[in-house]
Amino acid sequence: MRRSQQDRSSSTRSALTTAGRALFAARGYHAVPTDEVVRTAGVTRGALYHHFTDKKDLFRAVVTEVEAEFTAKVSAEVTAAPDLATGMFAALKAFLDLCSDPEIRQIALTDAPAVLGWNDWRAIEAEHGLGVLTEALTRAVEEGLLAPQPVGVLARLVLSALNEAALVIAAAEDPAQARADAEQALGSWFAGLLA
Repeated sequence: MRRSQQDRSSSTRSALTTAGRALFAARGYHAVPTDEVVRTAGVTRGALYHHFTDKKDLFRAVVTEVEAEFTAKVSAEVTAAPDLATGMFAALKAFLDLCSDPEIRQIALTDAPAVLGWNDWRAIEAEHGLGVLTEALTRAVEEGLLAPQPVGVLARLVLSALNEAALVIAAAEDPAQARADAEQALGSWFAGLLA
């Protein structure tokens, strides 16, 4: 059976993001020419520019994909836990573990802020992580784990602290120690927020 144009288009876009993701993770955005992405994806240069404005636009799609997967993994920890407090601390550990992943460190933490700019990177982070945080913190207030407070502001502050911890881990000479230090500091702060 012949594939529809939409299927072919989706397949081409997926091939480009998959190839770009692997190459950007392995060598970094600036070390990967578009010709190599096209060749690895097995498509034409015209296909790249049909789906993406330029290499930066392709990279933005890769970052968005990585962030969506990252958020889903962290969110699953909250859902799988027997209670919300346990879930929130499990999510913190999962978040910090994921920050140590070489692909995430290179794409989402090292290249994304530099290539996309701080504001665009933060917008992608907020689009994915902020909703999960806001939902968890709202539940925490409703269940009496947190004192009533402006959850929207708290969620943004927590996201900022998590992002800063992620950047510290990504830039550290000893990522394992930085991860342990971040878990201790953030865990103490979060425990202090609980009622």
